[in-house]
Amino acid sequence: MIEFLENSVFFGVAVSLCAYSFGMFLKKKTGLAIFNPLLVAVAAVIAILAVTKIDYQKYYLGAKYISYLLTPATVSLAIPLYRQFELLKHNIKAILCGIISGAVTSFLCVLAMAVIFKFSHEEYVTFLPKSITTAIGMGVSEELGGYVAITAAIIIITGIFGNIIGETVFKIFKITEPVARGIALGTSSHAIGTAKAMELGETEGAMSSLSIVICGLFTVIGSMIFAKLY
Repeated sequence: MIEFLENSVFFGVAVSLCAYSFGMFLKKKTGLAIFNPLLVAVAAVIAILAVTKIDYQKYYLGAKYISYLLTPATVSLAIPLYRQFELLKHNIKAILCGIISGAVTSFLCVLAMAVIFKFSHEEYVTFLPKSITTAIGMGVSEELGGYVAITAAIIIITGIFGNIIGETVFKIFKITEPVARGIALGTSSHAIGTAKAMELGETEGAMSSLSIVICGLFTVIGSMIFAKLY
């Protein structure tokens, strides 16, 4: 049975979709933020592969087809941004300042962490692109000489963490402005944070989508500068 599944091209797709659906079920059933569907799906897929001893590469033969949907899904984020274009024009200065401030804060936190825990230069630059989308972050890490695989994992963990605690942080600090909430999620937690922003409202989703792009561009430039500081 396991050999049949291992050789099936649809095994990866089926496992991924079932794992994510299970995560959605847990989230709706419990209402707990810790049961983030993506986090649950990652844990479930790892558990299944470990138990069945199916090689990751064979799993990915089917799972890669889901990855093809990432590009159109990302492009579709422009739709809510277009709908909120007037709001964007009236708040462009505040929005840009917020995004750039968030990116710089991320850099400074990584720098402080590197000093405290005595990172090597390679480990330091591995963490620098932690708050931008995986496709850009992995390229930045590779260019700076970081550990690309670890960067990918850090970016995913950052996104999931932001998705889980974002709404709670807003409640604690009484952040109710939709533009500010969207910028915070998009700047700190990239696409996974944007998924949470979409749940909060269309304005939050639009601002978060914009933040992914601007924060990504600024991080590419800023990483080159901050990489020389440690």
